[in-house]
Amino acid sequence: MSAAEPEAHAASDGFDRRRRELQAFDDTKAGVKGLVDAGVTAITAIFRHRPAGVPGGDDLVPAAGIIPVIDLAAAPRQEVAARVRRAAETAGFFQVVNHGVPRELMAAALAGVRRFNEQQAEAKRRFYTRDTARKVRFTSNYDLFQSAAASWRDTLFCELAPDPPRPEELPEAVRGAMLEYGDAATELALRVLELLSESLGLPSDHLREMGCARSLNVASHYYPPCPEPHLTLGTSRHADATFLTVLLQDAMGGLQVLLDRGGWWVDVPPLPGALIVNIGDFLQAPTHTLSPRHIVWIPISLEIVCI
Repeated sequence: MSAAEPEAHAASDGFDRRRRELQAFDDTKAGVKGLVDAGVTAITAIFRHRPAGVPGGDDLVPAAGIIPVIDLAAAPRQEVAARVRRAAETAGFFQVVNHGVPRELMAAALAGVRRFNEQQAEAKRRFYTRDTARKVRFTSNYDLFQSAAASWRDTLFCELAPDPPRPEELPEAVRGAMLEYGDAATELALRVLELLSESLGLPSDHLREMGCARSLNVASHYYPPCPEPHLTLGTSRHADATFLTVLLQDAMGGLQVLLDRGGWWVDVPPLPGALIVNIGDFLQAPTHTLSPRHIVWIPISLEIVCI
């Protein structure tokens, strides 16, 4: 017997144990909120991220002046378009104000997501699935069985375009506000795409005609309070595999963006009434913009909601 054989057996046993733990968690169909409701006082191994993956306070720099805030109602339009392009090329993230989405609608959408997640687990289980053919699905970590560590997060996915679900397919808690907010977010995305097109010297509808706004997927994330937030993440380091993301944060925030310059993380605190625009991977090539890596950290005592 070679010395490598016991090591191979140990690795195999560890993999099998982790797979069983993941499956047991998924079989509850209650998500991370189910663990919190059960009174856990420590996170299990499947949620533990390597220390290098969890930024600390020393890695953070202030967001002021780095993540731009753009007034979409400012004049002249050419200047607004130039600011959007500059932000897309340098940071890949920017906040927008005077964007046309009513604050009341934003608040209603967040409240609906909170209501859905904070109801009894049994009411959510009928939506829990990993079947991506379903337009409306509740799950915890879409990559649960592939990622190195699970994130402390539950998600309600709603595919609203090009073939929207019937209203009755949506959970009652989010039904009214979700459809209306989806329409408003689409209008904002189209507006940003027009400004980017114009800034490149192209017709306003250029990026739209390329299909950059053909689909709309709404991912509503719920991050429950965590007993050991320093050991895990709400969302692990990633870039968005989209053309454009419009992000609505609640007052807790939690978003951090990785800057190319020196590898510093920037905290993006919520700005009342603002929405965050994030350039996705698919928009980088046609517009020469930046799709930055980002994460979501979680607090110990309060939940976070974002859409």
